[in-house]
This record gives sequence, C-alpha cells and structure tokens, in this order.
Amino acid sequence: MKAVVCRDLGLDATAVEVVVPPAMTDTGVRIAVHAIGVSFANLLVIDGKHQNRQAPPFTPGTEVAGIVTQCGPKATLFKAGDRVVAGVKTGGYAEQVVAPEDTVFALPDNVGFDDAVQFPTIYATAYGALVWKAGLQKGETLLVHGAAGGSGLAAVEIGKLLGARVIATAGTALKLQAALEHGADVGINYKEDNFRDKVLALTNGLGADVIFDPVGGKVFDESLRCIAPEGRMIPMGFASGDIPQIPANIVLVKNITIIGLYWGYYMGWARQPMQPGTPKKVRAAFHEMLAWASDGKLRPHTWRKYPMQDFKQALAAVSSREVVGRVVLNP
Repeated sequence: MKAVVCRDLGLDATAVEVVVPPAMTDTGVRIAVHAIGVSFANLLVIDGKHQNRQAPPFTPGTEVAGIVTQCGPKATLFKAGDRVVAGVKTGGYAEQVVAPEDTVFALPDNVGFDDAVQFPTIYATAYGALVWKAGLQKGETLLVHGAAGGSGLAAVEIGKLLGARVIATAGTALKLQAALEHGADVGINYKEDNFRDKVLALTNGLGADVIFDPVGGKVFDESLRCIAPEGRMIPMGFASGDIPQIPANIVLVKNITIIGLYWGYYMGWARQPMQPGTPKKVRAAFHEMLAWASDGKLRPHTWRKYPMQDFKQALAAVSSREVVGRVVLNP
C-alpha cells in the first residue's frame, strides 16, 4: 500500500512510499481509507514539536474515514463493508489503517467521508469541551476565537445547537462570514476592533460565560478580562505559538474556572490510562454528533481536497492560516 512516511523529522524527510500494510490486532478494524483529515497538529508531529512525539520512521495522521475490510478475532462491533470513521494515534496518512475498535465509529449513510474526518478530533474536542466540561447552557454567551478554523467552526455549530448566543472572532471578513453562516450570532474582526471591549459591550459589561480559545497568547490574556463571573475558559490550543501563563489572582477574584481538555486522552493516546467507562461515554458522544450531522445540524466545511501525494501542499495551506474549515487528503 501507499503511505506518507517520515524518515526523519521535518517535511524534507517525508514522502509517499510503498510500504507493508499494518498488521491486524485482536481488537483491530482494518479500514480502506477514503478520506484523511489534515491538521496543524500533523505538521507539529512531523517536525517533532508535538507532545505526542513519534520516533522516525512513522506515518502521521490521526483522522480517517472509509470502509471496513477486516476485523480482528476479538472485534465485535463491525463487519467488512461497514462505512466508518476512526481516530488513530498515528498512521492515518495511508491507504489502509488498523484502528482499535474503541476508536472506530459507524458512519450514517448520508454523511460523506470527507465530512466524517472532522469528527475524530475536531468536533469531538468541541463537544467534549462545551458539553462535558463547560456544561454550556441555553441562553449563555459563548465566545469562540479562531472561529473560522476547523475547531472554531465546530465550536460555533455545537454552541448554537446547545442554545447559546455565539460571538465569533476572526481576522478577515471572509472568515467572519463563514462563522456567521455556521451559526454565529455576532462576528468581531480582531484586527479592526478590540474584541475585549466589543464582548463587554455586547453582554452589558458582564462578559462571556464560556470562552473557547484555540489561539492562546495575548488572545487568552485579553479573554480573561472579558469573561463573566463564574465563567469557564477553555484553552484548547496555542495557534499563536505562545503558551499563556494563567494569573491565579484573576481566577480567584472573578470566580472563574480554567478547563483543560486533551481529546487524545479519551481516544487512549495519553500516557495516563482512561477511567473505567470512558469508551462507552465516547461512543455515545459520537453517536449523538454523527446523528446531528446526518440531520444537517452539523455541517463540516471542507476548504479544499488534495490527493494524498500532494500532502505537502495541504500542510502548507494549513500552515499559512488561509484555510476556512478543514483540508482533506484522498488516497
């Protein structure tokens, strides 16, 4: 089969090669891959800068969708021919993957493969953050930074489904329009306006109840000054390249909660073992999200599709920050 192989750290040492298909495991599900999700995290892994460091040689990629071709002897949930979406710790940039059954999920017939690859980490992170962790309630105000990226659009859509008023920030009119089309009530161009002042004005001085921040840096710092008392802040990424330091005095005097969420923990990719019952909880979440997608309530946006051999172009687009939504590879 063909796969993208990183022989040493960095894109210059990464290329499409013909390799031996991955070995089957007792609870594995072999998938003929039709679509692969492309993310900034993939680029960090290739460069050796991600917390989940891989020793070369390896194949990057964590999100795939396709058709089951084989199941391990102890896998009981799927059969050959099933349409599925899956999360894998590594190995996704390939024509075949073998994924643990616990991270493979049945795909509704009317949800396409290209749309599906946004669910294993992108929509799942937004769901886990807003539903499980923040407990976002109907009528609350949700502030979403980086609202036109894959994570941001997912948070906008799920926030609206939960009944929140959604304020979106982005750096161009085109990106703000995308956020509005996916459900945001208000858009703020952070390059033209001070989002802190705008959020306070839009909330009668109270601030946002929940803040979803994939940017970090100064955006996080300013967000602490426009969060409502008893608000919940979710620093779920650092696209700015700057990891903020959290001033404990502000957390104290504003009675706010800082929420950590690493979705890889729920997929079994973390160093710590999962709590009992986690796979069942995760499967229920995917069932709900994919049902929403089937009903047209979630609408993943694919900015562009590339053949797998053009993976470097796809990663360059992601790195340039020009992408609205997600980029997909097709083997």
